[in-house]
Parts: sequence; C-alpha cells; structure tokens
Amino acid sequence: MLGCASTPPAPVAELAPSGRLKAAINFGNPILAVRTPDGSPRGVSVDLSKELGRRLGVPVDLVTFTSAGKVVEAVKDAQVDIAFVAIDPVRGADMLQTPPYVIIEGAYLVRQDSPIRRNEDVDQAVNRVVVGNGSAYDLYLTRELKAAKLVKAPTSPAVTDVMVAQNIEVAAGVKQQLEADAKRVPGLRLLPGRFMVINQAMGLPKGREAGARYLAAFVEEMKASGFVAQALARHGIEGAAVAPPSR
Repeated sequence: MLGCASTPPAPVAELAPSGRLKAAINFGNPILAVRTPDGSPRGVSVDLSKELGRRLGVPVDLVTFTSAGKVVEAVKDAQVDIAFVAIDPVRGADMLQTPPYVIIEGAYLVRQDSPIRRNEDVDQAVNRVVVGNGSAYDLYLTRELKAAKLVKAPTSPAVTDVMVAQNIEVAAGVKQQLEADAKRVPGLRLLPGRFMVINQAMGLPKGREAGARYLAAFVEEMKASGFVAQALARHGIEGAAVAPPSR
C-alpha cells in the first residue's frame, strides 16, 4: 500500500489517461454502492469517484459491475482507472492500492435450527460455506478454513439464495447484506460478532505509481475532512466505520 502526507499535483495522465475518469462501481457490496430505481448507482464509492473527477477536472464514467472479482479483472486489464476493493494480498498482486477508507465486517448466516452457534463452529468438515466468487470473503476463507468446504455463488448478493436453494449450512458475506437477507428470507439468523474485518481501499492499475501516491493522499484527506463519514450517513449506511488515519 502507498501513503502520503499531503496531496501532490494531480497526475491526470495516470489517473485519467483517456481524459475521462473511468471508475469501477461494484453493486456486489451494498456498503459501497446500490442501484437506484432508475438503474443508476449511488453510494460512497460513487461520491468519492465524482469528487476525484472534480478535483482532476475531468468527466467521470461510472462503470458498473456485479461482483468484486469482475472489478479486479477490469483493473488488472486497465479497463478502468480506479476501483473500490477490499485490501487483500491476492488482489494486491494485480493492482496498486491506497490505505483503507472504510472498515466493513464480514459475518456468517445460518438457519434458525442450525447447531452452529458461534463463528468458531463453522470450520468443520460437515459444513459448507457459500461465498461470492472472487469476493474478499472468498479470498480470506480460502486461506483460513481448514475443514469446511467453500461453495462459490456467482456474486456476493446471491449467497443467501444459493444457500437456501442448495441447502448449504452457512453463507458468508457483508454483514449488512446478510442482515437484510435474514429479514427477507424466513428461518435464518446471523451468528453473533464477525469472522473478519474488511479494509476497503481504492485501487488502480499497476505502473501508475504517481497516480497511486495522489490517490493515497486523496483518501487520507477524504477521511480527515469528514467526507467519507458524511457520505456513509447520507446513504444510510450502518455498520461500516471510517478507517483510521494511515500511519
């Protein structure tokens, strides 16, 4: 990760080489963005994209995706200029990332009659855990689970429906998404607490180091100024916290 104490001159040629800022917006994480009734995106990642474009003096193109895995591929192939993704060593191999701007909790969802009561009970050979393919939870649990088997849903918002349809023991994902699913689908409950903390950062294609330094300073300013906190409040996001200042 890259950090910077003060904002350097904007390297527009690296952040918006086409003259337009192409920002990846992921509908797979409702903390960051949701689709409005007219189909347009709204959320903290949209607000940050527009503010960055304003500072760079370039138009912003919001390029929408349904999963984090697809976003990562788009960054890797330089199809987009910036993205909003969880910090993870696997993803960090394919892109440059800023310090985090938001911290999100990952949670487990089970059936009401499940014998699983604690997060620690999940990693057993008798259990299957459904995750969004390529999501932060997929990457994390691929490393951490020793006995339970992972099942991949096409996107993170689909995990609960896949869990119910295939009679899978556990679903894993964004706590807020699973809380909403538990209200939508009868007979489900969240396990207390969290099994991981996700640090959400901004990313951009490799080779754009000057752009990464500017973006890191931009993130720090957006946190310190209250911009991120105000965006979370404006969009009614609960359960996500502004990340602390980068050291």
